[in-house]
Amino acid sequence: MQTWPRGGLWRHPDFLRLWSAQTVSQLGSQVSQLALPLAAILVLDASAFEVALLGTVEFLPFLLFALPAGVWVDRLRRKPILVLGDLGRAAALASVPVAYAFDALTIWQLYAVGFLVGVGTVFFDVAYQSYLPSLVDRSQLVDGNSKLEVSRSGAALAGPGLAGVLIGAITAPYAILVDAFSFIGSAALIVRIRRPEILPELTEKPSMRRELVEGLRYLLGHRFWRPLAITVALSNFFNTLAFSIFLVYAVRDLELSATVIGIVLGVGNVGWLLGAVAANRLSARLGVGLTLVGSALVFGPALLLVPAAPKSQPIPFLVAALILASFAGIVFNVTGLSFQQAVTPDRLLGRLNATRRFIVWGVIPLGSLTGGALASLIGLRPTLWVGAIGGSLSFLPLLLSPVRSIGDMENAVREHSLVSTMEPDA
Repeated sequence: MQTWPRGGLWRHPDFLRLWSAQTVSQLGSQVSQLALPLAAILVLDASAFEVALLGTVEFLPFLLFALPAGVWVDRLRRKPILVLGDLGRAAALASVPVAYAFDALTIWQLYAVGFLVGVGTVFFDVAYQSYLPSLVDRSQLVDGNSKLEVSRSGAALAGPGLAGVLIGAITAPYAILVDAFSFIGSAALIVRIRRPEILPELTEKPSMRRELVEGLRYLLGHRFWRPLAITVALSNFFNTLAFSIFLVYAVRDLELSATVIGIVLGVGNVGWLLGAVAANRLSARLGVGLTLVGSALVFGPALLLVPAAPKSQPIPFLVAALILASFAGIVFNVTGLSFQQAVTPDRLLGRLNATRRFIVWGVIPLGSLTGGALASLIGLRPTLWVGAIGGSLSFLPLLLSPVRSIGDMENAVREHSLVSTMEPDA
């Protein structure tokens, strides 16, 4: 299949609609990612543990629903799932400013909103990662993922600063309304995608249990997907352990305002943009394996700068840590996801994405809960040290695996797509 070969993806109307939807949605999400916990800290005077618990409930749906979501995504058309995921999240977020206007906002409502947004994100993300390969050629996946990450990076660059200004001007609960409208805009753009989806033909309809086991066996038995999942899971656990209490640390220990925090996060996210632009070139020059190992090696140690930041001059340390970590993280994500999408059979994409999300995002609520508990016991800065040191070691499973031997993307896809079947290859 050749999909819009002339002019590249910028002349591909359906890809542009998906790209535009993600750009709008990601910009709004950057606002709520800062505004939701700051509403708990500044409006409700929540403790470090309560703020960390908010992060826990936001990612709890990945433990509860990621695996069945993958089965449903493989059975159903993905576009309606994307639209419903956007609209559901918009409705949940819109309840926060309404409750605040009537002086009825509570921490329990924030937990409920975080959980519902998490449910919508589970289904949206699993369907979204499985939807892109049906819109573009396999050879265009790195380019497509890079372009999507560029827009995500642009949102990460501009969003926190915008969020900080909005929170300072209209308070955190009202700022969340921006994200609600962004999800509505995203849904409107996705509805306009015209390319029909072709569902895989099944000679029989297997049970959900059988399909869940099939997806788990495929990932855990694969010599590449298993070490990749373990590395990302370890990194996510320790990263979340630290960053579940980062805003509390920034507000109460470093005494930074919401506006300054937004600017720090925005400038730090320059690394996202640089990583999205560089990912394709790095994987072409170094090969898929070395790019993955190298980016994982950089990500963890960069975060050591966060607890090392002195109270007198914390901003340079925080910005440097965020730039390095976001650069490495995006290079890793673009390269790994593109290779996974290119090699995996289409009928398994939903389940592989869901199983991977179940493992690598399912640890996030555990990390967040652990971070909140540790902060209550040993303090904010020591907890950040635990997360940063643990994250620095998370690259080891990848370094000791066959992943490091994967060559350039084109040859790797040609070679490994031949053995990427239902049976584990290791």
